[in-house]
Amino acid sequence: MQFRTSVAAVFASLLGLAVIVSISGAFIGLLSLESVDTRLRTESRAAAANLTGGSAPGRVAGDGIRVLDTAGNPVDGRGATALRPWEINSLKAGKGVTRAGGSGGSGAGVRWVGRVVAAPSGKPLLVLARTDLSAYRDVRTTANRVLGLGSLVVALMVGTATWSAVRGALRPVRRMRLAAARLPVGERLPLPEADDELRSLARATNDMLARRDADTERLSRFTGDAAHELRNPVGSIRAQAEVAVVHPDPELAQETLRQIEQEARRLSELVEGLLALARSDTATPPEGEPVELVAAARLVVDRSNTAGTGTRVRLATPLSAVTVWSTPAEVATVLDNLIANALRYARAIVRVSVLPTSRGARLLVDDDGPGIAPEHRPHVFERFYRAEPDRARDGGGSGLGLALVAEVVRRRGGSTQVGTSPEGGARFEVRLPDRGGDRTRGL
Repeated sequence: MQFRTSVAAVFASLLGLAVIVSISGAFIGLLSLESVDTRLRTESRAAAANLTGGSAPGRVAGDGIRVLDTAGNPVDGRGATALRPWEINSLKAGKGVTRAGGSGGSGAGVRWVGRVVAAPSGKPLLVLARTDLSAYRDVRTTANRVLGLGSLVVALMVGTATWSAVRGALRPVRRMRLAAARLPVGERLPLPEADDELRSLARATNDMLARRDADTERLSRFTGDAAHELRNPVGSIRAQAEVAVVHPDPELAQETLRQIEQEARRLSELVEGLLALARSDTATPPEGEPVELVAAARLVVDRSNTAGTGTRVRLATPLSAVTVWSTPAEVATVLDNLIANALRYARAIVRVSVLPTSRGARLLVDDDGPGIAPEHRPHVFERFYRAEPDRARDGGGSGLGLALVAEVVRRRGGSTQVGTSPEGGARFEVRLPDRGGDRTRGL
């Protein structure tokens, strides 16, 4: 960054100085030419005074002085001036004229200045003064060289100053970067006293480190819980398979295969839940759309009643449609997991209710099971948490369904809670907004 900034500063300085040198060179040239014209006017004025005093044109003419008539013809007895008619007109008007060429083949050009005077006879004559522009050219060339070299020196000084300034400005950032690289987990960068960009950078870096530590802790906890949960069904399948190999009894083999099939189903559900939670943690939620909650609930309830679980699922809905802002897949995920959890603990009935609100809808799932003790309610939506004390393969689910429900609802700006059902068991309540603008506030 130091090198790029310094090079950019040098190029910008050179560009600006090149413009300044061009303007300055032109201005110096104009001043030099004005100085030449002033000297030539003085010489032409002196020659005109001699001519009006009675001196002959031949005596007045000399090195750098010519006398012509107003048509441009010499009257001083010398050769033609090779001046064009339009140049003669400019000289009669008091303007200077520059002609190419010069004495000695210098190529610098010749400058002419003239004035019209009246001879003693009354005839108007044109008195011209001329000079070679070699000195003028040398002055302008020298000025351009000095300005050019000065511009290079100034550009190098700007580059050096920029390098030093950027290096000094980045020194605290470099120290902060080295300190951040050596920070142990849980530590934070000290905030500078000055309320400037460095303090904002340190604060943003600390926020990033806090998110990193939280993600690391969550990943570590998730990995440990997943390993623990996967170990049980995998170990059970392996143990039962070893028993079947050691004791090849047809009756025992049939029972073993049935148990292995149950454990494999449980393992599959657990892996699907883990994948769903992993996707919800890392992926951006899909664009929401209006979803009719009553129709979605009716489909899930009908599917649950035809599954043959033995527990009846009843649905209570209003006559009008109830719309929430989500996706059909997310609504189905919420309903499936809530009803599956209720069916797991219900004795005889599960009741699903859809209630419209001013800002969306309430979804209630009640069961007549044992309920959830108050000390367990704050944790039921945590991953791998189960209220029952035993964690055997027959005790409850994997502990991922309710966590997935909470994550889906949270991403849509809704809320989840658990309480006591009028049926005597647990009541799970979900609130969802009715439009995308309500995502940011829990309803």
